[in-house]
Amino acid sequence: MNARAKGLAEIRKYPSAVAGLLIVAVLVAMSVYAPLAIPYERAVALWRGGEAASADNPRNAAPAWLNLFPGINLPTTMVLDSRRIAGSKTWEAADGIKEVRIELPVEYGFDGFPKELSLVFEGTIHGADAFVSVFWETPDGRSIRLADQGVRSATTIRITQLARVQRQVENMPLEIGLFARPGTAAAPEPLKGTYRLVVDALLFDEADELDARLVVYGQLHGWAGTDHRRRDLSVALLWGAPVALSFGLLAAVGLTLSTMALAAAGAWWGGWVDAMIQRITEVNMILPLLPVLIMVGTLSSRSIWVILGVIILFGMFGGGIKTFRAMFLQVKESSYIDAAKAYGASSPRIILRYMIPRVAPVAVPNFVVLIPSYVFLEATLSVLGLGDPVLPTWGKVLEDAYSNGALFNGHYYWVLGPAVLLVLTGLGFSLLGFALDRIFNPRLREM
Repeated sequence: MNARAKGLAEIRKYPSAVAGLLIVAVLVAMSVYAPLAIPYERAVALWRGGEAASADNPRNAAPAWLNLFPGINLPTTMVLDSRRIAGSKTWEAADGIKEVRIELPVEYGFDGFPKELSLVFEGTIHGADAFVSVFWETPDGRSIRLADQGVRSATTIRITQLARVQRQVENMPLEIGLFARPGTAAAPEPLKGTYRLVVDALLFDEADELDARLVVYGQLHGWAGTDHRRRDLSVALLWGAPVALSFGLLAAVGLTLSTMALAAAGAWWGGWVDAMIQRITEVNMILPLLPVLIMVGTLSSRSIWVILGVIILFGMFGGGIKTFRAMFLQVKESSYIDAAKAYGASSPRIILRYMIPRVAPVAVPNFVVLIPSYVFLEATLSVLGLGDPVLPTWGKVLEDAYSNGALFNGHYYWVLGPAVLLVLTGLGFSLLGFALDRIFNPRLREM
């Protein structure tokens, strides 16, 4: 049995290790899927663009999968585009004037009311503005005139802000009144059925083109919901995985390798080299890392790579040096080290080829457990407002949720999504690390 198969067989003996490995595998799959589904440039544009990049998303909408629970039937976002609905647009042209009629059917069968309604006109207007009349037809045969106005090639009508129309719907807010059953103003009830938005437009050039897109913003949207800037939280939740794992992995690898190299060098050469490494370590151990990172983020740079470099620089002289030094002092006295010196191996070769590989298996569990600690550190900095301003991360989602009172306003999904992923990351690597500790440490294996 080769070493890989033997290692997997050992891991299978520990159910906690299998569970941890599955969680880590899911996180790795998310990290691979994120850049394939949403390329980096698009993810940054969606996250930093806010409402401009997410105009068709509702504000502060919960995840759409809530409708899977019994008794919940809340409206989801609907986007109806005349360019994508066959037969929704008809036109006639005569004497240089083009008459266009657009009908957008809205199938409404929800138990609640939408958040907003917007009508977006798009097309090509060469000369004078097109003149449009917009009507809302209900399933019970009522016709409500919404607007009469001129439009250009890119005009948005916020239907729910047309205050003058409220008198036609018993003075209810339009997002409720347009869908409410007549006579229920005191306790509005949705009228289910097929609604129809009708646009009659006059275009004063036969070459002009006009299309309409109706957006009915629901209370639910996507699998992760949206925030106060209409951003889809799935972008940050997906991209948070590769950012978090990359940060944690690079920090853990950098710290483990640099700490082992310094400890091995001090144990091998001894004298002033060892004394200098130990004094620097002792001074560094009393310096609090988080305030140093806050100072760097405030005064220098909030780039995630700068923060990562500072973490490695300060962490390489951490308390782990003393633990590794004790191990290397024992390894230094081994017979195979004497044999290596006898056939003329150089000091760097002995350190890199004989001493560090001897201790490396013992460092593997500690390395695995280090990864989530630095994932949490990055999230902590983001929550404090010192995270990378470009990258969408779990910590940034939590910081936005805290700043906008998500819990006080009942937007629990906004906090639970990134919080659960952070907890799962810590749990997965911890379960795997503790099991590896038992596998690589014979004393623990016998317990």
